[in-house]
Amino acid sequence: MNDCELRAELERLHRESYGWALSCCRRNRAEAENVQQAVYLKVLEGKARFDGRASFKTWLFAVIRRTAIDERRRQWLSWLRLEKSKERLLPASISENPYEAAYRSEVYELFRRAVAKLPQRQREVLQLAFYHDMSLAEAAEVMGVSLGSARTHYERGKQRLRRLMHGTENIDELGTRENKRAVPTTEG
Repeated sequence: MNDCELRAELERLHRESYGWALSCCRRNRAEAENVQQAVYLKVLEGKARFDGRASFKTWLFAVIRRTAIDERRRQWLSWLRLEKSKERLLPASISENPYEAAYRSEVYELFRRAVAKLPQRQREVLQLAFYHDMSLAEAAEVMGVSLGSARTHYERGKQRLRRLMHGTENIDELGTRENKRAVPTTEG
């Protein structure tokens, strides 16, 4: 793929790749923008090379995921070096976009919370499949797992998401599992 084609593909996938970067960066916009910029530099400088074994989109999403993981690791090590300083950089405010309005709706917020409660692998495979229109084979490649593992995470993620959305299972902040069932009370 020549430089012109590479730039055209990056431009075509910019919006979707930013969405995936946001997912990989725990919805932190500043971090997602930094990751996306780092990925573009890697690709354009030839540090990350597209070999054609997968679709360009699949390959790019895998590069984004690995870059986000590397960035998170670097941040954590930096934090440790600064003697566990509790000050954190706040993401720069970015003007509101159309997606912000969707986040405000109550149903979407409940869904987002439910997805956030899923284990990381389940959450990743569902996001790749539903938000980024990837097949399970492509999602497996992005995540660096086998197709069978991706299928298992996909099915378990869908089942757990259904339970969370229907209110039969609640995961509190401590990560403990509670079943929401009526507890009969006895009055005497």
